[in-house]
Amino acid sequence: MVQTLYLQNMRRLEQLKRHLKPGAVYRRSDLAQWSKSVDRHARELVETGALQKLQNGLYYYPKSSAFGSVPAGEKQLVRAFLKDDEFLLTSPNAYNALGMGTTQLYNTRVVYNHKRHGVFNLGGRKFEFRRKYRFPKTMTEEFLLVDLMNNLKSLAEDQASLRMKVREKAVQMEVKKLKRAVKQYANAASKKYFESVLTNVA
Repeated sequence: MVQTLYLQNMRRLEQLKRHLKPGAVYRRSDLAQWSKSVDRHARELVETGALQKLQNGLYYYPKSSAFGSVPAGEKQLVRAFLKDDEFLLTSPNAYNALGMGTTQLYNTRVVYNHKRHGVFNLGGRKFEFRRKYRFPKTMTEEFLLVDLMNNLKSLAEDQASLRMKVREKAVQMEVKKLKRAVKQYANAASKKYFESVLTNVA
């Protein structure tokens, strides 16, 4: 009888594992659709190393490489945590791509989203979730410039110098696209700044 129950449990564990994809992150509710004893099965899979239990009720099904287990991807972690794809993952380091001479490096990952606000530890990494009404699906140069101005006071760069560099960069960009980004994503102070910069720009 004991052996029969053991074999049945092993079969159910294997059935659950067949649904899991290497490199994917799951919530308990995701696993529950494939198991009637989800807590026990999740615990057993964690004990055997088949699953890794992360913070905030997340589980990672490891993906292997020649160098061992590959850590969970940032987008997979955030997607599972939020339970949707409506987010933009970025960092203050992205401003360096604007070519304005910014060189500071930040150990911060920012997640613009519609649901959560605060700092959360996911898979051993800290993410700063910021609830925003609007943000683009993909990063654009115009959004980056607007976002830089929105967050100017939190940057380690010299603010006066950076404001001048933003002005120089703004007049070199496609005005219509930049004005659209300002209208959609700029806070009140940034809107006022860009309006003064772009007033006489064709």
